[in-house]
Amino acid sequence: MKVFENHVAVVTGAASGIGRALAERFAAAKMRIVLADIEQAALEETLRAMREAGATVAPFVGDVSHASEVERLADLAYSEFGAVHILCNNAGVAGGGGAAWEQSLETWQWILGVNLWGVIHGIHAFVPRMLASGEEGHVVNTASAAGLRTGPFLSPYYASKHAVVALSESLHFDLQLAGAKVHTSVLCPAFVKTRIAESGRNQSTAAAPGQFPEGMRQRVEAGTPPELIAERVWEAVRDNQFWILTHPEFEYLIRDRVEGMLQRRNPVPHVFTVPQNTNNPE
Repeated sequence: MKVFENHVAVVTGAASGIGRALAERFAAAKMRIVLADIEQAALEETLRAMREAGATVAPFVGDVSHASEVERLADLAYSEFGAVHILCNNAGVAGGGGAAWEQSLETWQWILGVNLWGVIHGIHAFVPRMLASGEEGHVVNTASAAGLRTGPFLSPYYASKHAVVALSESLHFDLQLAGAKVHTSVLCPAFVKTRIAESGRNQSTAAAPGQFPEGMRQRVEAGTPPELIAERVWEAVRDNQFWILTHPEFEYLIRDRVEGMLQRRNPVPHVFTVPQNTNNPE
């Protein structure tokens, strides 16, 4: 996309972290924004701050794991602004630390419900309308570096993010074959300074989400500012770039995984460590 001013973006998970940074970056490009989040208080604070900064924004409180709520989000966006040009399926959660067989079914359902079904619902509710408009558009699905690599302790999270990567690639091909003016990107960040380690605050089931691994929590707290991630996303949408890989220091892990597959090597875990010299990883 080359034109942003007066166009419309919808961002899920918009009240904090990467989602809020995306909304603020699009607002800086003079877009109109629909802010969607499950946390009403945080959403109201984001709405207030963005309006005070001069942004044109509309709020939506809802749970992306429910198809009917994402349909309502689409209805609101089109009734409020008449179009949607950028869709960021960004809402995400993590939790359930422990071995794969120790994860509760409730945790599996919660994480897949938000991370994967939230993206599916967004595509289902918005893409047909975006295509029908005949206008240029872009879909950004937030996956993770965890969607390109795996490891222990967070199997529902890894599974959900791998599925989002695969879904995004398939959507990319489908849109190409349809000759559509709508394009796709998949965002695969590593550690970003967000509140994802506190995702359990939004779990709607009675079951606890499980202990978030402490090593990963520390990496998140010291992670990349979300504003830098949002800038990379904006550039990718502008340049029609599919892959948004924001942490070059993790690319050796992706390369090692793919090479291991081709060499038929058994996987070896890399537990929350990143070497200082990525040209010669230990």
